[in-house]
Amino acid sequence: MRCPFCATQDTRVLDSRLINEGDQVRRRRECNVCKERFTTFEMVELTLPRIVKRDGNREPFEESKLRSGMLKALEKRPVDSDAIEASITRIKKALMATGDREVPVQELGEQVMKELSSLDHVAYVRFASVYRSFQDVSEFTDMIENLQIK
Repeated sequence: MRCPFCATQDTRVLDSRLINEGDQVRRRRECNVCKERFTTFEMVELTLPRIVKRDGNREPFEESKLRSGMLKALEKRPVDSDAIEASITRIKKALMATGDREVPVQELGEQVMKELSSLDHVAYVRFASVYRSFQDVSEFTDMIENLQIK
């Protein structure tokens, strides 16, 4: 690891700890030349599957799009940002766990709805109304009745 202060490659690890439920390693390092200390983070780089859209187009998975969609549904709702990030991580893990190179957008949408239903019922209904293209009020009432049954 190159020192960010003097650019030498002669550094040593002082301490290593697992963070983010064991998904990352935090390392405290010291440069052997300038004696400055710094922190690095290590994580496995896994390729997420491509998303197959409804029209057949394929595009790479973009975490920013997932986060944006969830945040729109959760706008002005009392949900902790750590809970949202944990949901995004679970969705990404579920996508990787399929082992497929491509995943239909419907599968991703169902994962998002599952996570939103556990986070906030209002956000779940908001997302579902757009995702499932509700046409009238009866579809909203059906969904709300299903939530009340659960």
